[in-house]
Amino acid sequence: MVARLTLIVKTDPFNPDESVISKAVEILRNGGLVAFPTETVYGLGASISRKDAIKKIFSVKGRPMDNPLIVHVDSIDMFLNLTLNPPEYLINALEKLWPGPFTIVYWKSSSVPGEASANLPKAAYRSPAHRVALKLINYLGEAIVAPSANKSGKPSPTTAQHVYSDLGGSIDMIIDAGETLYGIESTIIDFTSVPPRLLRPGALAVEKISEILGIEIEIPLEARGFGEFGEALAPGMKYKHYAPEAELVVVESGDYSDLNKLINMVKKLISDARSKYRSVAVICSSETCSSYLDTNIKIIEIGSRKDIFQIAKNIFKTLRRLDEEKIEFAIVEGFEEKGLGLAVMNRLRKASGGRIVHID
Repeated sequence: MVARLTLIVKTDPFNPDESVISKAVEILRNGGLVAFPTETVYGLGASISRKDAIKKIFSVKGRPMDNPLIVHVDSIDMFLNLTLNPPEYLINALEKLWPGPFTIVYWKSSSVPGEASANLPKAAYRSPAHRVALKLINYLGEAIVAPSANKSGKPSPTTAQHVYSDLGGSIDMIIDAGETLYGIESTIIDFTSVPPRLLRPGALAVEKISEILGIEIEIPLEARGFGEFGEALAPGMKYKHYAPEAELVVVESGDYSDLNKLINMVKKLISDARSKYRSVAVICSSETCSSYLDTNIKIIEIGSRKDIFQIAKNIFKTLRRLDEEKIEFAIVEGFEEKGLGLAVMNRLRKASGGRIVHID
């Protein structure tokens, strides 16, 4: 691929500069790729009407063509023009949850190109809660198709610098509006299934969605990060994801109210690893990090167990830090699997490639 100059332009996340948006729209209309901020992570966008640009997303990211993208819309009306007869209860839920970190999979109309949906009869849709993203879609006048703006399989980008580190020189423009709010992707639910099925936990807790819908949502083992779905209906369902270069092991516990067993297992793994790897790190909670001071390895604090929102926000930049500091082997503590904890554990399990140590 021929290297190109990537334009990086800063703008206010709450009051985006019209000249910045207009430049990005010009690039999108001409078949270019623009990285833009959302409330979850940075996305890599192409105009839905430019099949050539959508194909470029896959080549730039090194992403398999059978891994679908998300169709980003600025309104429910735009969504309705791209789908087929969604039920009233779903539209009512979207009125409460959009814009926000909530992606739905539903039957698509012919206006959604097969390049965006892996040639499946359904597609993933979302309306992002970020003024830059919404203004970009609004000015473009049509949906933007976008995955996360990173190399395929790597931790998702939560800053413009992350995007440039992965894709600088291969995309046309990066809109820099600072660090994203959630730092973890949207929750994806398949509404073509009965009952609706969780495909990827994310920044919006499944419990909250279920409460608003008034129905139970199926949570398969694959959505928790154990194994892969047979068919990818949305991002994050197949292939290795979120992974640093370092070998990563997750230590999980059946009872996080007593952290002593967890600490002891982590220390044992540290002891075993120090003779095999030149650089070892532990990713730990603020409640436990001091317990590893005597191990003489790199200690990276990810946040307090009392604030799972902050842990979710820090997860990708923490995984990227392992690569920045050239860590070869890392151990990460697990977290309770409720609320945002479900999304955190999904990302950690996938990032580890299934290397999990469980203690009762």
